[in-house]
Amino acid sequence: MNRRPDYLDLPDAPVETEHVHRYSGSARLSPVSTRQHALSNPSVFERDAHEPDYVILVAVVALCAIGMLMVYSASAIPSYADNQDMFALVAPQVLAGVLGLAAMAFFMRLNYRYLRVVSVPLAAVAIGMLVVVLLPQVGVVHNGSSRWLHLGPMPDIHPAEVAKLALVIYLSHWLATRGREIRSFWRGSVPMAIIVLPFLALVVREPDLGTASVIILIVFSLYFIAGANLLHLALAGAVGFVGGVAVILAVGDYPLRRIQTVINPWAGPQDAGYQTIKSLEAISAGGLLGTGLGNSKVYVPGDVNDFIFSVIAQELGLAGGAVVILLFVAFAYAGIRTAVRAPDTFGGLVAAGITAWICFQALINIGVVVAVVPVTGITLPFVSAGGTSLTVSLAAVGILLSISRETVQRGWISASSDSGRGHGRTYLPGSRRRSVAGG
Repeated sequence: MNRRPDYLDLPDAPVETEHVHRYSGSARLSPVSTRQHALSNPSVFERDAHEPDYVILVAVVALCAIGMLMVYSASAIPSYADNQDMFALVAPQVLAGVLGLAAMAFFMRLNYRYLRVVSVPLAAVAIGMLVVVLLPQVGVVHNGSSRWLHLGPMPDIHPAEVAKLALVIYLSHWLATRGREIRSFWRGSVPMAIIVLPFLALVVREPDLGTASVIILIVFSLYFIAGANLLHLALAGAVGFVGGVAVILAVGDYPLRRIQTVINPWAGPQDAGYQTIKSLEAISAGGLLGTGLGNSKVYVPGDVNDFIFSVIAQELGLAGGAVVILLFVAFAYAGIRTAVRAPDTFGGLVAAGITAWICFQALINIGVVVAVVPVTGITLPFVSAGGTSLTVSLAAVGILLSISRETVQRGWISASSDSGRGHGRTYLPGSRRRSVAGG
């Protein structure tokens, strides 16, 4: 018996013979026919949504508030000493936060299935931005890395942040349409590598190895959750490891120096290890309850960006640092719960990808501050100063909240007709059950 897939969750979507692909006895609409049907009949996107997941909302808003406070605390006095403006660094962060909250509210109300229609153009725009940022006339070079686009009076844009969101959406869309084919080497693993490599190569070319690491973790998470062949996953990991070593050797000696710094930061206390040592001193100075807001005793270079957690640990102590970590744990729990209870495979993959992105990036950033991970140059989501990071991350949270508004309690009935995959189905718990309608 043929079952209608829920590509875009289109109710009673017409099946056009010339665009139908047959696979394991089921019909699947091609992206062309379903996109045309969706655009010609917007009513198919109507949904019955409940309240969003307030654990996600509260955790993210709390992290943003802590971030604004700590950026101001760390930058007010130095900014006033430099240009008599105590709000020089925190004002752009507040503006980015307002824009991000507006984007979050918009995407939270938007049916997330619309993202499948724009997934390809969004990925193309992200690739274009990653190419443009490498142009000498446009890209802003800082510390030997071209990571920002300078657009006149507007704040600089970090294209890699946009690329992470675009990659999550497009990969989730692509994986949801592939079904069991993702377990095939030639029809699953190889095409996926072809999709990911341009993003990865351009980010490495900047070079931005920290963001490249986050992208790799996002891709592996989605690849596994979508039901990848574990042998192919292990093979991809081995190839990725060899490729990573080759990239480190090709980029130059600075990645190796950073690795050596983690092993023994005191080998270069006034050079490569200076930032790491100061970070450890700041954490030690904070003790249990901290030195108080604006009362830092140890200055850490990059304290408002990559090392903002050292400011939190110093001024708010171990207690403040623990609160931040617990907020990320709460976000991770609620994000995974949203992925598990998502009404369709696309929603589950997007929720899982956004959760993996935010949590892995936070884990790496905090790992850098406590000297267990080499310095990577990536921000602590929602907390560090960085306008593009904050705005795009909040937009991603809006999408996650949109999915959470349609979550269902998983019982013996699955709300999705594209979730069941037989052998090679997704690893999203609850998505393995056939719907009643599917018979």
